[in-house]
Amino acid sequence: MDGTESLRRRLAEGLVIPACPLALNAARRWDERRQAALIRYYQAAGAGGLAVGVHTTQFAIRQPDVGLLEPLLGRVRQVVTEVSAARERMILIAGVCGPTAQAVTEARLARGLGYDAGLLSLSALRGATEDEMLAHCRAVASEIPVVGFYLQPAAGGRLLPYGFWRRFAEIESVVAIKIAPFNRYQTLDVVRAVVEAGRDDIALYTGNDDNIVADLVTPFRFESGGRRVERRIVGGLLGHWAVGTRAAVGLLRQCQEAVRSGGGVSADLLRTGVEVTDANAAFFDAANGFAGCIAGIHEVLRRQGLLEGIWCLDPAEGLSPGQSEEINRVLRAYPHLTDDAFVAENRDDWLS
Repeated sequence: MDGTESLRRRLAEGLVIPACPLALNAARRWDERRQAALIRYYQAAGAGGLAVGVHTTQFAIRQPDVGLLEPLLGRVRQVVTEVSAARERMILIAGVCGPTAQAVTEARLARGLGYDAGLLSLSALRGATEDEMLAHCRAVASEIPVVGFYLQPAAGGRLLPYGFWRRFAEIESVVAIKIAPFNRYQTLDVVRAVVEAGRDDIALYTGNDDNIVADLVTPFRFESGGRRVERRIVGGLLGHWAVGTRAAVGLLRQCQEAVRSGGGVSADLLRTGVEVTDANAAFFDAANGFAGCIAGIHEVLRRQGLLEGIWCLDPAEGLSPGQSEEINRVLRAYPHLTDDAFVAENRDDWLS
C-alpha cells in the first residue's frame, strides 16, 4: 500500500475486516495449510482487510514456548500477497499489545513485515494513568499507523473516559478506532471525541458484536466549533466476521446503501441486526461471559471443513456447556448469515 493517506482512504470506504483465527492441529501445533485456506476464504469472500495477532488469533502466540507471532504474521502477509494478485490487497492490521517496550517491538516487527497498521490493545496497562496510556500510544504510533481499540472490560479491556479518547484523537498517525465497549454511552464518548478533535480522517469501525447493524446505519451528530458535525461508523473489525464473511460483506453493502439512499432504514434490515446479535451470542458464548468465544468461531469453521478441530493453544479453552446446542440453533434459524454453500463449493481449492 502506498502510504498512510492511501490507508486512510481505504479505511474510510468502510470495510469488512475479520479478526483472523489461528489454525491448529490435534497436537495443538500450527496448521499452515489450513491457515492459508482461511486467508483464501476471506479474500474470496470480499474482505477488505485482515487483523492478525489479535484476541481471536490467541494472544498466547507470543509466549516463548509457542513462538508463533513472527512466523504467523509473515506467513499471512505472504499468502495475502499471493491471493491479491488480481485485486487490491487486503489491508493488514497486526495486533500490538503488552507494556510499552513489547508493544513498540511488535509494532516494528509488523511494519517490517509489511503490515499497514497496528491494532493497539491497552489491556496490559490496567493500572496506568491516562497520561501514561497516552505516552504508550504515542510511542507505538511513532512506529506504525495505529488503530485504537476500546475493548470491553468483560473481555480484558478497561474503561477509557471521553478525555482519553479526545487526547488520543490528537495523535497524528491514528488512522481508525475500533469501538467495542458493548456500551452505548462509551461508544458515544469515542465518536464525540473524534468529532471534537476535528479528525475527519480517523475512520470509525464497530467492534460492538451486540449492535453491529445499528452501529453501521446510525448517524452520530454533535456540535463542534459552532457547527453540527455528523459522523458514521463505516465498517467493522470483528471476530464475528471471521465466519459468514461473505454474508457480512453483503450485509455491510446493504447498510451502506441504506445510508446513501437517504430513504431510511428498513424493518428488514433492523430485523437482520437482531439476528446477527443472536448468532453472535451463540458463537461468542455471551451466556458464559465469552469464555468460549474463540472455540465458538473455531466450531463454525470446523463444521464447514476449513478447520480440522476447535483446538486452542490453551487446553482449557473450549466450548462452554450448552454452547454447541446454541450454535446449532442459530445456524438453523439464520442460514442466510452463513457461508456454508460458498465454502463447500470452494473449500477444496482453498485447501490445495
